[in-house]
Amino acid sequence: MLYKLRISTYFVVGIVLGLSLAIGPSVFALKDDQDIPFEELQAFTEVFSRIKSDYVESVDDKTLIEDAIRGMLSGLDPHSSFLNTAEFDDLKIGTTGQFGGLGIEVSMENGFVKVISPIDDTPASRAGVQASDLIIMLDNKQVKGMTLNDAVKIMRGEPNTDIKLTIVREGVSKPLVITITREIIRVKSVKNRMLEPGYGYVRITNFQSRTTTDLLKAISDLQKESKLEGLVLDLRNNPGGVLNGAVGVSDAFIDKGLIVYTEGRIEDSSHRYIATPGDSLNGAPLVVLINGGSASASEIVAGAMQDHKRAIIMGTKSFGKGSVQTIQELRNGSAVKLTTARYFTPSGRSIQATGIVPDIKLSTLKITSNGEKERASISESDLKGRLSNPNGETDAKSEDENESDKLAETDFQLFEALNLLKGLHILNQMKSG
Repeated sequence: MLYKLRISTYFVVGIVLGLSLAIGPSVFALKDDQDIPFEELQAFTEVFSRIKSDYVESVDDKTLIEDAIRGMLSGLDPHSSFLNTAEFDDLKIGTTGQFGGLGIEVSMENGFVKVISPIDDTPASRAGVQASDLIIMLDNKQVKGMTLNDAVKIMRGEPNTDIKLTIVREGVSKPLVITITREIIRVKSVKNRMLEPGYGYVRITNFQSRTTTDLLKAISDLQKESKLEGLVLDLRNNPGGVLNGAVGVSDAFIDKGLIVYTEGRIEDSSHRYIATPGDSLNGAPLVVLINGGSASASEIVAGAMQDHKRAIIMGTKSFGKGSVQTIQELRNGSAVKLTTARYFTPSGRSIQATGIVPDIKLSTLKITSNGEKERASISESDLKGRLSNPNGETDAKSEDENESDKLAETDFQLFEALNLLKGLHILNQMKSG
């Protein structure tokens, strides 16, 4: 999900839905230079008439027309769709950032619901739902044949109610059945902590209107703890969000130049976003972590950092969501979500269907030894009857080593990112010295 907020319009570039209010009654009016396809419209009315007269069961006009519109939009691309009035109302509730649900970003693939990414600290992430999972059943209902909006509506619901997901996962021979209890989803955008003295960690779970402000505060808090020699920016499983948030986060680290631009057929869909002077890290090394669940706004940030050579991108290839959607309200209170543009990195790369390829490819690994922690190595300080240090110094590294061991076991990619930051800091010291 990625959208730009305006006074009367939400400009969407994302995986999940945003909101745009189109003013005026002629949303679908053809331009003067466009011909009306009379023969095709005649075929449509003929099919409509035959269904009304010959289909085995009676179908009301509203259902037939809505289904025809849904088919027309879904045939364009996976992100264009029709929202009836109830679905549009649900959408507006969802944009408040608080709703009863599971906490996953999804799209449609081959008729099934595909998980783009689970959101941190939500029922889905705690239940073990993973990016790229295919949901084939919701409770006892087959997903095949549902629209994405239908599936989302089923997954959302009253807090403290259960839903059973049947999931197909790559590398797992049998479908997984996971029961999840819905909760009120409140997503905290920015989290931070110090990995080691001098090396900070900031995770952005999604991009909201306050993300840039929260990021700058997080960096300021880390700098109060210790002078930052490097920072890891974690965008893994971040499905996107507000466009201004992505631009602001990029601007926090890029001193000048283009951040991202969009191009489409209509004038209002083409925009260029330029960085303002200043770097919140004052040039300190930066590593950005991405994976297959990093989409849209996350890819804008990673692409800008990569093109400006401001950060090293580490992890696995991102999702590849490089198109722009706008959602326009129709006269009867329904709406259409229509792909209107593509976005490009500063060097002119389109991310669409290709994603961001990391500078350092690093799969997720777990460091274990037959499921158990390896025995710690023995040093001189552990030997009975050892000679004392003449300067009175003791072995002070054991605690840091234990913390490092824990990080390697729980998050190998982050462990390697920290090591890379340390190497870059040493290299910079050698150059300056």
